[in-house]
Amino acid sequence: MARRAKARESAEDRLIARHFKPIARHPGALGLNDDAALLTPPPGHALVVTADAVVGGVHFFPDDPPDAIARKALRVNLSDLAAKGAQPAGFVLTLALPNGVGDMWLKNFARGLGADAKKYGCPLLGGDTVHTPGPVTISIAAFGTVPDGTMLRRSGARAGDHVVVTGTIGDAALGLKLRKERGAKRRWKLNAILQRHLLARYLVPEPRNALAEAFRQLASAGMDVSDGLAGDLGKLCRASGVGAEIDAAKVPLSKAARAALAAEPGLVRTILTGGDDFEVVATVPPASLDVFMTAARVVGVSVTEIGRVTAGNEARFLGPDGRPFTFARASFSHF
Repeated sequence: MARRAKARESAEDRLIARHFKPIARHPGALGLNDDAALLTPPPGHALVVTADAVVGGVHFFPDDPPDAIARKALRVNLSDLAAKGAQPAGFVLTLALPNGVGDMWLKNFARGLGADAKKYGCPLLGGDTVHTPGPVTISIAAFGTVPDGTMLRRSGARAGDHVVVTGTIGDAALGLKLRKERGAKRRWKLNAILQRHLLARYLVPEPRNALAEAFRQLASAGMDVSDGLAGDLGKLCRASGVGAEIDAAKVPLSKAARAALAAEPGLVRTILTGGDDFEVVATVPPASLDVFMTAARVVGVSVTEIGRVTAGNEARFLGPDGRPFTFARASFSHF
């Protein structure tokens, strides 16, 4: 997002100066006047780097509010940092814009982005703006810090650990279904409040950065739930060389998700495998569970224990009859 030295400012220079320079307040951003930024981790700390993109028509609807799109783009990256136990340090933004994106859209996008950058202590450091013939595409690379050697990985789970998950599962997948299927609202018999809850959970996730320190200090493994709880827990188990047994009835559901599930029991597979939750699934040793749960209560993040790590080689979700669910597809995949 560097402003190139020219006799006259280009349209891109003016766009950056108008909308993004005012929110790039970190000294390392260099006022967005250079080709790169400076980011120095505290002594004894390492940088954690993650990157995610959101694409119009794939991760958000073209008519979604631009401030909400900006928040989602940043928050999906913040969720990854939370799952690694990292404290946010900053981000760079690549924004690909098609014809027709006007000044008001950019103003509102920058407003939402700046508000969340301030809220989560993750400042804009730089990036790039480009034209695209396709849909709006936003790519963010976010940086966090952890004390050297302490990043929470997927590979630390051990048999006997408890499996825990933050927040509620399945709301975003149901919210997407609600937007795409006209008959869903009628089938599920949801009132306006419950509908709004599901739609909001798809539109803008709630990253669990307030619990990052507890994850880093007390969990043995963790990852963010972006592609579905069943599939993402399976990835964690494979990385750790373990299995897991999950009581599906313990998976935390919102009031809205419970109402939809009661009306349409087959939605259980959508809830367990649908994407865009952006919660965190982690494993916690038995000796640390009580301390971890207390830490979650202190910062106001709901956490539910849903099962145990086993010596097997797969994550199994058990139904009321004790038999494992079978999934045609355990998680969302772009390919």
